[in-house]
Amino acid sequence: MDTLIPNRPRPRAGRLALTALCGLAFAWAVEPAGAQGKLEAQYEASLSGIPVGRGAWSIDIGDDVFSAAASGGTTGLLKSFAGGSGTGASQGRVVNGALVATGYQASTTTSKKTEEIHITLDKGNVKEFGIVPEPPVDADRIVVTEAHRRGVWDPMTASLLRVPGTGEVLSPDACHNGAPIFDGRMRYDLKLDFKRMETVKAEKGYHGPVVVCALYFVPVAGYIPDRPVIKYLAAQRNIEIAFAPIAGTRILVPFWLKVPTPLGPALLEATSFITAPQPPRVAKTQ
Repeated sequence: MDTLIPNRPRPRAGRLALTALCGLAFAWAVEPAGAQGKLEAQYEASLSGIPVGRGAWSIDIGDDVFSAAASGGTTGLLKSFAGGSGTGASQGRVVNGALVATGYQASTTTSKKTEEIHITLDKGNVKEFGIVPEPPVDADRIVVTEAHRRGVWDPMTASLLRVPGTGEVLSPDACHNGAPIFDGRMRYDLKLDFKRMETVKAEKGYHGPVVVCALYFVPVAGYIPDRPVIKYLAAQRNIEIAFAPIAGTRILVPFWLKVPTPLGPALLEATSFITAPQPPRVAKTQ
């Protein structure tokens, strides 16, 4: 595919768009948490209104530790020619109210292969990472340097957006943010701008306001510049993401994500969004 938007729809373009959509859904910045809460959510992915995938997301923020895990796979028509599934997870400590990731793992399986990625972090710096099987060296890929792996977030921990202060959690200020991400292969930035406020209603669970932000993708390293999907996403100015709160916290997570593609609008949206605060742990006494 030599141009960003082909003259006619192609299955590969749809697969790349869906992959990018799901990847972006679990990639945003996090700051200090400040309270405890839990989320259990189910998502559905669609392309031009046709269901193409489903997934689940679980987030648990405790007094001194946190964890997040997601899983998903293709469904319907897409599964017939591009079946695949994947999982992702991160864990870490809660230090002075901040979520500090220590580890990230991801696995993807297609009809052709299974790939596993792991990252070990220390205070935002990548200490060790690997991909199994090791991908072949591509001379066209921009090299990720040691400097690129400092001051970054893994994709799963980065899926949580902190709104600082004591005012309204859902406000335009939530979109005044930016995030450096390293996913084990690629280093990129995501930037937000406020668009509007909306009200959403999941089939099960959350019914209330969300803050809608424009989302901009900026590749930095670890990618091949001539790849059409990279060019396409970097050029987009119409990607939108809506954030909803985890009860009992000042943390927001994506409720839906919309990405325009050559095959029509791609949408990842929560169908079930069940969240509840968790009481602080009471110290045991002798």
